[in-house]
Amino acid sequence: MADAILHRGPDDGGLWYDDMAGIALSHRRLSIIDLSAAGHQPMASPCGRYILSFNGEIYNHRDLRQLLEANGQIEWAGQSDTETLVHAIAHWGLAATLTRSVGMFALALWDRHERSLSLARDRIGEKPLYYGWSDRAILFGSELKAIRAAAGFTARTDADALALYLRHNSVPAPWSILEQVYKVEPGVILALDSRALDCPPATPPSAAGAATRGVRCTRYWSLGDSVTAGSDPAMTASQAVEQLAARLRTAIAGQMIADVPVGAFLSGGIDSSTIVALMREATSARVRTFTIGFAETGYDEAPHARAVARHLGTEHHETVVGSEDVRAVIAALPTIYDEPFADSSQLPTVLLSRITRGTVTVALSGDGGDELFCGYNRYLMSRRFWDRIALIPRPLRAAIGRGITTIAPGRWDKLAQLPMLPAIPMLGDKLHKAARMLGTGLDTQAIYRASSEEWMSGLPLAGASRAYPMLALPDIAHTPEERMMHWDMLGYLPNDILTKVDRASMAAGLETRVPFLDHHVVEQAWRTPLAFKKRDGQGKWLLRQVLYRHVPPALIDRPKAGFAVPIGAWLRGPLRDWAEELLRHDKLRLDPLLDAGPIRQRWEAHLRGTQDWTASLWGVLMYRSWANYWSDSRADSC
Repeated sequence: MADAILHRGPDDGGLWYDDMAGIALSHRRLSIIDLSAAGHQPMASPCGRYILSFNGEIYNHRDLRQLLEANGQIEWAGQSDTETLVHAIAHWGLAATLTRSVGMFALALWDRHERSLSLARDRIGEKPLYYGWSDRAILFGSELKAIRAAAGFTARTDADALALYLRHNSVPAPWSILEQVYKVEPGVILALDSRALDCPPATPPSAAGAATRGVRCTRYWSLGDSVTAGSDPAMTASQAVEQLAARLRTAIAGQMIADVPVGAFLSGGIDSSTIVALMREATSARVRTFTIGFAETGYDEAPHARAVARHLGTEHHETVVGSEDVRAVIAALPTIYDEPFADSSQLPTVLLSRITRGTVTVALSGDGGDELFCGYNRYLMSRRFWDRIALIPRPLRAAIGRGITTIAPGRWDKLAQLPMLPAIPMLGDKLHKAARMLGTGLDTQAIYRASSEEWMSGLPLAGASRAYPMLALPDIAHTPEERMMHWDMLGYLPNDILTKVDRASMAAGLETRVPFLDHHVVEQAWRTPLAFKKRDGQGKWLLRQVLYRHVPPALIDRPKAGFAVPIGAWLRGPLRDWAEELLRHDKLRLDPLLDAGPIRQRWEAHLRGTQDWTASLWGVLMYRSWANYWSDSRADSC
């Protein structure tokens, strides 16, 4: 099982087992803090009660050491955060230790006294952790590869998880794509004892659900607490800027600590530029920054990154890749992601990670800025706009939406290039999303689902008339914008963005760190009034004020653009034969879970150019690619 995820930890490996108890822990190590053998895992506590296998980083582990030393003399074997963590668990217990810890992590902890296993995940979900049942065994690992490698493991695709995947283009926690295999939710400790061996749960155990025999979920941190508490109405704009800058400085300084080279991804946008600017402030050494540029017209953000890097004086590394380089990654995606995953920006992310790993072992990322500081377009469309649209009868709104979608996004993009019109990146894609919203009831949930889910008009699943699950959208935030930001932090951020970056980077043996997701930064952002995030129809006002202290607005202020590649055009061109082979009617009908009809309809409309179904088709293609990979790998293992 450990060998199957060698890419996540190529520097060292270890095994601990207790035959009498029926437990084994294995570990693969990517050495970042204390490169010596003193960081070897699995690691036992000094008292021998606890055995720990830990993936990730505890950024404040030196502070924790000082707290522990204040309670008595400790003989440390080395300087690793794993050793700090196992001492802290022995002293305070697991939940209290994680509450004190600042970091990203997934861990497995065996308690030899209680004969119980605890699995835990960081607060936001930067690190993955799967677990499942097979042949009277409970299996767990950072990726499905590890679980699949266990002797006797077999599993079928979970139809409910597939439905969720097709809606979101990723499989949300606590589901996995396989039956009786689940994900630990962010911010949760999941404890299992021997009773769990006999009663595999039919649905994912959840901290929000009923107790399951032998399985107990405990939430040690909740984003909902900050959301419910709301913002501080007495906070002034200057206070908001100073408090955020201070939180970010502390988070970035902590995340720059490593015994290996550290750099940063830089796109030239607000989020990554803020991270790099504050890294530059925190060190006298030159910060290493990494960007990939694209030969494709309209998709190359490298000049913006280059300008920011020049202004900040970083050691900038820029690599230009062509469409052939990007397309060559497609065959490896099922292996890298190990579960159906269909955010097409996974392609450049894989390439950027490979290139970055050639120079550094750790890279800081700007992910999380949009969700915390009101950056996505769906947050920015004003309530006044939707109130006016609501005056138009719904059938007429739907007809207008259908009219918009009869013009392919590429044609809308060409209109945006006319000199008399404002330049709006990816105009066609944005208009098509807005068109989907026009046919809804225009309440916040309906607008959000229309902007963030695929296959809104019916899932392409056999038996789609039955009730498939939908992600719950808790209605606890105080404004429509904050509700959508909350929902994205619960779903889109961990299940899509963080999954994309973790798998792409760890496949290259690169550790990514995300300063915006330090929980102190997250809590500070939710204490900040919305008026300091969204102002005059523009998002990230607060973050811009922090950045403008280091980078002039002229280098930053431009319409938002994603980390995109022209998948839609490629599906009509160089990827057409590959896609057609996966979407052939006879091949689709072999999958008992799929309904070939609606998939073929969308594929044919996409090829004609009358509709752009890139996102939903990419989801089906990634699922079909994964199904072939899963079937082949199971045959090889037999």
